[in-house]
Amino acid sequence: MSANDKLESTLVGVAGEYLVAGELALRGFIASITLRNSRGIDIIASNADGSSSVSIQVKTNSDGKKSWILNKKAETFYSTNHYYVFVALQGLEQRPSFHIVPSKVVAEYTLSSHSEWLKGSKRDGSSRKDSSIRKFNDHENIYLEAWNLIQL
Repeated sequence: MSANDKLESTLVGVAGEYLVAGELALRGFIASITLRNSRGIDIIASNADGSSSVSIQVKTNSDGKKSWILNKKAETFYSTNHYYVFVALQGLEQRPSFHIVPSKVVAEYTLSSHSEWLKGSKRDGSSRKDSSIRKFNDHENIYLEAWNLIQL
Protein backbone atom coordinates (compact mmCIF):
# COMPACT_ATOMS: atom_id res chain seq x y z
CA MET A 1 0.00 0.00 0.00
CA SER A 2 1.37 3.40 -0.91
CA ALA A 3 1.05 6.53 1.19
CA ASN A 4 -1.52 7.89 -1.28
CA ASP A 5 -3.89 4.91 -1.14
CA LYS A 6 -7.04 5.33 0.92
CA LEU A 7 -7.88 2.64 3.46
CA GLU A 8 -11.23 0.87 3.35
CA SER A 9 -13.43 2.14 6.23
CA THR A 10 -13.45 -1.22 8.05
CA LEU A 11 -9.65 -1.27 8.03
CA VAL A 12 -9.55 2.31 9.29
CA GLY A 13 -11.62 1.24 12.30
CA VAL A 14 -9.53 -1.86 12.96
CA ALA A 15 -6.30 0.15 12.68
CA GLY A 16 -7.63 2.65 15.23
CA GLU A 17 -8.51 -0.09 17.71
CA TYR A 18 -5.06 -1.67 17.53
CA LEU A 19 -3.34 1.70 17.78
CA VAL A 20 -5.34 2.55 20.91
CA ALA A 21 -4.65 -0.88 22.45
CA GLY A 22 -0.95 -0.32 21.82
CA GLU A 23 -1.01 3.13 23.42
CA LEU A 24 -2.78 1.71 26.47
CA ALA A 25 -0.20 -1.07 26.78
CA LEU A 26 2.61 1.49 26.61
CA ARG A 27 0.98 3.21 29.58
CA GLY A 28 0.88 0.03 31.68
CA PHE A 29 -2.70 -1.06 31.05
CA ILE A 30 -3.86 -4.48 29.94
CA ALA A 31 -5.92 -3.85 26.81
CA SER A 32 -8.12 -6.40 25.11
CA ILE A 33 -9.92 -5.73 21.85
CA THR A 34 -13.47 -7.09 21.91
CA LEU A 35 -15.19 -9.10 19.23
CA ARG A 36 -17.24 -7.21 16.65
CA ASN A 37 -20.51 -8.16 18.37
CA SER A 38 -19.79 -5.98 21.43
CA ARG A 39 -21.86 -2.93 20.55
CA GLY A 40 -20.43 0.32 21.83
CA ILE A 41 -17.33 -1.28 23.36
CA ASP A 42 -14.20 -1.88 21.33
CA ILE A 43 -11.61 -2.32 24.08
CA ILE A 44 -11.68 -3.43 27.70
CA ALA A 45 -8.70 -2.03 29.61
CA SER A 46 -7.65 -2.91 33.13
CA ASN A 47 -4.88 -2.07 35.53
CA ALA A 48 -1.99 -4.53 35.85
CA ASP A 49 -3.59 -6.60 38.63
CA GLY A 50 -7.02 -6.66 36.99
CA SER A 51 -8.77 -5.05 39.97
CA SER A 52 -10.20 -2.14 37.98
CA SER A 53 -11.34 -1.83 34.37
CA VAL A 54 -12.89 0.55 31.87
CA SER A 55 -14.59 0.17 28.52
CA ILE A 56 -13.51 2.16 25.50
CA GLN A 57 -15.17 2.94 22.22
CA VAL A 58 -12.75 3.86 19.44
CA LYS A 59 -13.75 6.14 16.57
CA THR A 60 -11.21 6.62 13.80
CA ASN A 61 -11.06 8.86 10.77
CA SER A 62 -8.48 8.73 8.03
CA ASP A 63 -8.58 12.33 6.88
CA GLY A 64 -6.73 13.84 9.84
CA LYS A 65 -9.69 16.03 10.80
CA LYS A 66 -10.67 16.49 14.43
CA SER A 67 -14.27 15.48 13.80
CA TRP A 68 -15.87 12.05 14.15
CA ILE A 69 -19.28 10.62 13.26
CA LEU A 70 -21.38 9.00 15.99
CA ASN A 71 -24.96 7.84 16.27
CA LYS A 72 -27.82 8.98 18.49
CA LYS A 73 -26.91 6.41 21.14
CA ALA A 74 -23.91 8.57 22.07
CA GLU A 75 -26.31 11.00 23.77
CA THR A 76 -27.43 8.42 26.34
CA PHE A 77 -24.72 5.72 26.47
CA TYR A 78 -22.34 6.86 29.20
CA SER A 79 -20.89 5.88 32.55
CA THR A 80 -17.94 6.84 34.72
CA ASN A 81 -16.10 3.75 33.42
CA HIS A 82 -16.71 4.31 29.71
CA TYR A 83 -14.47 6.42 27.47
CA TYR A 84 -14.16 7.34 23.83
CA VAL A 85 -10.81 7.50 22.12
CA PHE A 86 -11.07 9.45 18.88
CA VAL A 87 -8.22 8.70 16.50
CA ALA A 88 -7.20 10.86 13.56
CA LEU A 89 -4.97 8.94 11.18
CA GLN A 90 -2.59 11.20 9.32
CA GLY A 91 -1.04 8.91 6.75
CA LEU A 92 1.75 6.41 7.08
CA GLU A 93 4.47 8.94 7.83
CA GLN A 94 2.90 10.73 10.82
CA ARG A 95 1.82 9.57 14.24
CA PRO A 96 -1.98 9.56 14.64
CA SER A 97 -3.55 11.97 17.08
CA PHE A 98 -5.55 10.54 19.98
CA HIS A 99 -8.35 12.43 21.74
CA ILE A 100 -9.42 10.76 24.99
CA VAL A 101 -12.87 11.85 26.18
CA PRO A 102 -15.10 10.63 29.05
CA SER A 103 -18.39 9.28 27.70
CA LYS A 104 -20.45 11.75 29.75
CA VAL A 105 -18.67 14.64 28.00
CA VAL A 106 -19.40 13.06 24.62
CA ALA A 107 -23.07 12.57 25.57
CA GLU A 108 -23.49 16.18 26.66
CA TYR A 109 -21.62 17.52 23.63
CA THR A 110 -23.55 15.47 21.07
CA LEU A 111 -26.91 16.30 22.63
CA SER A 112 -26.14 20.02 22.76
CA SER A 113 -24.49 20.34 19.35
CA HIS A 114 -27.20 18.31 17.61
CA SER A 115 -29.90 20.43 19.24
CA GLU A 116 -28.15 23.57 17.96
CA TRP A 117 -27.78 22.04 14.49
CA LEU A 118 -31.52 21.30 14.36
CA LYS A 119 -32.29 24.97 15.08
CA GLY A 120 -30.54 25.93 11.86
CA SER A 121 -31.97 25.66 8.38
CA LYS A 122 -31.03 24.06 5.10
CA ARG A 123 -29.51 26.09 2.27
CA ASP A 124 -32.97 26.52 0.76
CA GLY A 125 -34.27 27.97 4.04
CA SER A 126 -36.39 24.97 5.05
CA SER A 127 -36.10 23.34 8.46
CA ARG A 128 -33.61 20.57 9.07
CA LYS A 129 -35.02 17.13 9.80
CA ASP A 130 -33.78 15.04 12.70
CA SER A 131 -31.53 12.08 11.95
CA SER A 132 -29.59 9.52 13.94
CA ILE A 133 -26.22 10.99 12.91
CA ARG A 134 -24.23 12.89 15.51
CA LYS A 135 -20.77 14.42 15.41
CA PHE A 136 -18.03 15.03 17.95
CA ASN A 137 -15.38 17.70 17.36
CA ASP A 138 -12.22 18.55 19.29
CA HIS A 139 -10.95 21.43 17.17
CA GLU A 140 -9.37 23.11 20.21
CA ASN A 141 -7.46 19.91 21.13
CA ILE A 142 -8.88 19.95 24.66
CA TYR A 143 -8.68 16.16 24.83
CA LEU A 144 -5.59 15.64 22.67
CA GLU A 145 -3.36 12.97 24.28
CA ALA A 146 -5.41 13.22 27.51
CA TRP A 147 -4.60 9.63 28.52
CA ASN A 148 -4.48 10.77 32.15
CA LEU A 149 -8.30 10.94 32.11
CA ILE A 150 -8.44 7.13 32.07
CA GLN A 151 -8.18 6.35 35.75
CA LEU A 152 -7.61 2.75 36.82
